[in-house]
Amino acid sequence: MSELRFVHLGFGDDAVEYQAAWDEQRRVHAARFAGEIPDTCLLLEHPPVYTAGRRTEDSERPLDGTPVVDVDRGGKITWHGPGQLVGYPIMQLPRPVDVVAHVRRLEDALIRTCADFGVETTRVEGRSGVWVLGDPVERRPSMGGLSLDFDPRLHDEEFDPRLSGPDYAPSNAGQRREDRKLAAIGIRVAKGVTMHGFALNVNPDNTWFDRIVPCGIRDAGVASLAGELGRDVTIAEVLPVVEKHLREVLENADPKPRAVAGATAPEAAAGAAGPVPEPAPAA
Repeated sequence: MSELRFVHLGFGDDAVEYQAAWDEQRRVHAARFAGEIPDTCLLLEHPPVYTAGRRTEDSERPLDGTPVVDVDRGGKITWHGPGQLVGYPIMQLPRPVDVVAHVRRLEDALIRTCADFGVETTRVEGRSGVWVLGDPVERRPSMGGLSLDFDPRLHDEEFDPRLSGPDYAPSNAGQRREDRKLAAIGIRVAKGVTMHGFALNVNPDNTWFDRIVPCGIRDAGVASLAGELGRDVTIAEVLPVVEKHLREVLENADPKPRAVAGATAPEAAAGAAGPVPEPAPAA
């Protein structure tokens, strides 16, 4: 792929309001589609904001009416805010677009980043993003003095962690030794060019996630680099490491058009040149 350009939009006191960043994404997306600029990754922090992808259900939103920005990316509801490094890689992909391969490349870069800080992360089948795996169920501490056999999440599909106190809060998943998401990914591909991207929890206040059902997942929680390491970690410390691994993974990738079942080579080439519907978004 082509050289990847990084643009720092704002961090800390200069954190960028979500709507302003979304407008900038659309401007950069149009310029990339027109071939006026190279592949570009916007890096920034946001002030506190909840955003909901197109698959978000009403039952996953804040119960107290806190405003939520509905966006055109894939996935469900999440939170962005101070202490979280957000990246929006805006890149031209070959058609037909292989959106899953793009998500896997982003995951790979973030897994490498976490490894550089001494945090082992991985993928979880069926759940996009970067995860810290918990202990086996039988080795986890019991909830409220009860056996894990009585954990309501094992039997109640409508269990709501927002109504059940700190024992089930997503931000306490590390104390419960459960699987916990350290980086979320949600994208959109329009006209063969990607939008939106990833959010890496560096040192945020993860209790913001307790007011929603993060990514619609009720049986796992959230994590941060600082929480896993037990020490302070700053955005400034993580930023060059993320850039290094994004550059390594994305510039050296050789993305292929998504395979079209039953198509011959000429047919596949013709399909790649024509219009393509938006692929199913990442969760």
